[in-house]
Amino acid sequence: MSAARASGVLFAVVGPSGAGKDSVIGFARHVLADDPRVMFVRRVISRPAHDASEDHEPVSVAEFERRAASGAFAVTWQAHGLHYGLPATSQHHVAAGGIAIANGSRQALDAVFETYPDVQVVEVVAAPEIIAGRLAARGRESGDEIVARLKRSVAAYRGAERAETIDNSGALDAAGDAFVRLIRERLACHPSALTKSG
Repeated sequence: MSAARASGVLFAVVGPSGAGKDSVIGFARHVLADDPRVMFVRRVISRPAHDASEDHEPVSVAEFERRAASGAFAVTWQAHGLHYGLPATSQHHVAAGGIAIANGSRQALDAVFETYPDVQVVEVVAAPEIIAGRLAARGRESGDEIVARLKRSVAAYRGAERAETIDNSGALDAAGDAFVRLIRERLACHPSALTKSG
């Protein structure tokens, strides 16, 4: 099988804070946990370990920069004063024909498209009042800050014309099932050097 035929795809999951990207990804991780063709990428972030908003690997800025210099990341970007990185293992998994699922960022998509041979953008959205409620429950921002966040316009981003949109305003099962369905559709049409267990 040629390298071109073996190449898999990266699912870059994007969307506003509070839309529930991590919840949707977590749902799919539970359903597809036993399938070696699917990798759920654990981001490395210069964020404290006590922040439980997502399952990430927390590191210091110095450690992040050391890893970046050593080639440990496929893609890095900065946002909100933090450093984010997708481990190079995700690039290797896609090159072997697998599917990698990553919590991404719209501002990092240019680098993502330059790094992975095939990218499927999935935008998780939710109604403004739902997002406002979730952000308020986190307790990180004041009411005025939440209102300001919701009023921000979203700049055009690479891959938007082919992005799949998942509405996570309601029950997580509905959004999670929709995401799993997208992943399984790609598994069905992508050859892989990896094998499914069971």
